[in-house]
Amino acid sequence: MKNIPNLLTLMRLLCVPLFVYCYFNISLHVALGVFLIASFTDFLDGYLARKYKVESTFGTVFDPLADKLLLISALVCLYVSHFIPLWVLTIILIKEVFMIIAGIIFYFKPEQVILPSDWLGKIATVVFTASITLVLLLPENRAVQYLLFIAVILKMISLISYTRFYFKKYKA
Repeated sequence: MKNIPNLLTLMRLLCVPLFVYCYFNISLHVALGVFLIASFTDFLDGYLARKYKVESTFGTVFDPLADKLLLISALVCLYVSHFIPLWVLTIILIKEVFMIIAGIIFYFKPEQVILPSDWLGKIATVVFTASITLVLLLPENRAVQYLLFIAVILKMISLISYTRFYFKKYKA
């Protein structure tokens, strides 16, 4: 049981290039299936790691990285296909790269800071995953574009929340 969350994280990492390949070479629906499977592994590995108390350094580092790579690859694919505007990709790319760099810096600090996910970040992730899923299903639908806009706002609010948490806990 100890290695199952890590195997799920590794599977999600492998789904990133598979998603891109399916998106451009097979079909949006097959790519959507890969995206949904990868997204489900995110939920499942976190659940199993917490339930069985098998959190690991690998999971702590690679789980959020796999999530960010999947999200960024999906957004790049959708942008290249003109299904989302450049500003969505740009904002989320800057936010996620910032989070990756901050995570690396925090991890290698002497006190090894790890920012735990909070309910706001989880909600933002669920809404963003739902919006990407709907864009893959209904790329021309205007309502889906509004949901994507809301998801971007939630991601930015989540970033502010993480930043405030860090400065409250570690800089006070």
